[in-house]
Amino acid sequence: MTICQRLMSLGVLGAALLLSACSSGPRGPVVYVRTPPPPPLGERHMMAPGPDFIWIGGYQRWTGAGYRWVPGHWERRPDRHRRWVAGHWAHNRHGWYWVEGYWR
Repeated sequence: MTICQRLMSLGVLGAALLLSACSSGPRGPVVYVRTPPPPPLGERHMMAPGPDFIWIGGYQRWTGAGYRWVPGHWERRPDRHRRWVAGHWAHNRHGWYWVEGYWR
Protein backbone atom coordinates (compact mmCIF):
# COMPACT_ATOMS: atom_id res chain seq x y z
CA MET A 1 0.00 0.00 0.00
CA THR A 2 1.41 3.39 -0.96
CA ILE A 3 1.62 6.37 1.35
CA CYS A 4 -1.19 8.10 -0.55
CA GLN A 5 -3.45 5.05 -0.11
CA ARG A 6 -2.66 4.88 3.60
CA LEU A 7 -3.37 8.59 4.08
CA MET A 8 -6.62 8.25 2.16
CA SER A 9 -7.76 5.27 4.26
CA LEU A 10 -6.89 7.16 7.45
CA GLY A 11 -8.90 10.14 6.20
CA VAL A 12 -11.92 7.95 5.48
CA LEU A 13 -11.63 6.31 8.90
CA GLY A 14 -11.34 9.70 10.61
CA ALA A 15 -14.38 11.04 8.76
CA ALA A 16 -16.41 7.97 9.77
CA LEU A 17 -15.43 8.42 13.43
CA LEU A 18 -16.31 12.11 13.29
CA LEU A 19 -19.72 11.41 11.74
CA SER A 20 -20.52 8.74 14.30
CA ALA A 21 -19.56 11.07 17.15
CA CYS A 22 -21.74 13.87 15.76
CA SER A 23 -24.78 11.76 14.97
CA SER A 24 -27.81 11.91 17.21
CA GLY A 25 -28.76 8.93 19.32
CA PRO A 26 -27.40 7.04 22.30
CA ARG A 27 -23.85 7.72 23.49
CA GLY A 28 -21.46 5.07 24.75
CA PRO A 29 -22.40 1.43 25.27
CA VAL A 30 -26.13 0.93 24.83
CA VAL A 31 -28.36 -1.80 26.22
CA TYR A 32 -31.53 -2.22 24.21
CA VAL A 33 -34.65 -3.51 25.93
CA ARG A 34 -37.58 -5.02 24.03
CA THR A 35 -40.29 -4.07 26.51
CA PRO A 36 -41.13 -0.42 27.17
CA PRO A 37 -40.52 0.94 30.66
CA PRO A 38 -43.48 1.26 33.03
CA PRO A 39 -44.68 4.80 33.69
CA PRO A 40 -42.73 6.81 36.28
CA LEU A 41 -43.94 6.57 39.86
CA GLY A 42 -45.34 9.68 41.48
CA GLU A 43 -42.85 11.06 43.98
CA ARG A 44 -43.30 13.49 46.82
CA HIS A 45 -40.32 15.35 48.18
CA MET A 46 -39.77 17.76 51.01
CA MET A 47 -38.41 21.27 50.60
CA ALA A 48 -34.94 21.58 49.12
CA PRO A 49 -32.13 21.34 51.68
CA GLY A 50 -30.84 24.69 50.41
CA PRO A 51 -31.30 27.31 47.68
CA ASP A 52 -28.68 25.73 45.39
CA PHE A 53 -30.31 22.26 45.32
CA ILE A 54 -32.64 20.87 42.66
CA TRP A 55 -34.74 17.73 42.61
CA ILE A 56 -33.51 14.98 40.26
CA GLY A 57 -36.58 12.82 39.61
CA GLY A 58 -36.57 9.04 39.88
CA TYR A 59 -36.64 6.70 36.92
CA GLN A 60 -37.19 3.09 35.87
CA ARG A 61 -33.82 1.28 35.58
CA TRP A 62 -33.40 -1.91 33.55
CA THR A 63 -31.81 -4.66 35.71
CA GLY A 64 -31.40 -7.25 32.96
CA ALA A 65 -34.45 -9.14 34.20
CA GLY A 66 -36.97 -6.31 34.55
CA TYR A 67 -37.40 -2.70 35.55
CA ARG A 68 -36.70 -1.38 39.05
CA TRP A 69 -37.59 2.08 40.34
CA VAL A 70 -34.66 4.32 41.33
CA PRO A 71 -35.97 7.04 43.66
CA GLY A 72 -35.25 10.70 43.03
CA HIS A 73 -32.89 12.79 45.15
CA TRP A 74 -31.76 16.33 45.83
CA GLU A 75 -28.55 17.38 44.14
CA ARG A 76 -26.49 20.53 44.51
CA ARG A 77 -26.40 22.58 41.32
CA PRO A 78 -22.77 22.86 40.06
CA ASP A 79 -23.31 26.60 39.56
CA ARG A 80 -26.33 28.88 39.29
CA HIS A 81 -26.20 29.01 35.49
CA ARG A 82 -26.41 25.24 34.96
CA ARG A 83 -29.71 23.46 34.25
CA TRP A 84 -30.54 19.77 34.69
CA VAL A 85 -31.64 17.90 31.57
CA ALA A 86 -33.53 14.85 32.85
CA GLY A 87 -32.67 11.34 31.73
CA HIS A 88 -35.32 9.51 29.75
CA TRP A 89 -36.13 6.33 27.89
CA ALA A 90 -35.94 6.64 24.09
CA HIS A 91 -36.90 4.20 21.36
CA ASN A 92 -35.49 3.33 17.96
CA ARG A 93 -35.64 0.32 15.64
CA HIS A 94 -33.42 -1.71 18.02
CA GLY A 95 -35.65 -1.20 21.08
CA TRP A 96 -35.77 0.97 24.19
CA TYR A 97 -32.60 2.53 25.63
CA TRP A 98 -31.80 4.86 28.52
CA VAL A 99 -30.42 8.36 27.86
CA GLU A 100 -28.58 9.65 30.93
CA GLY A 101 -29.47 13.03 32.42
CA TYR A 102 -26.82 15.74 32.47
CA TRP A 103 -26.05 19.30 33.52
CA ARG A 104 -26.20 21.85 30.71
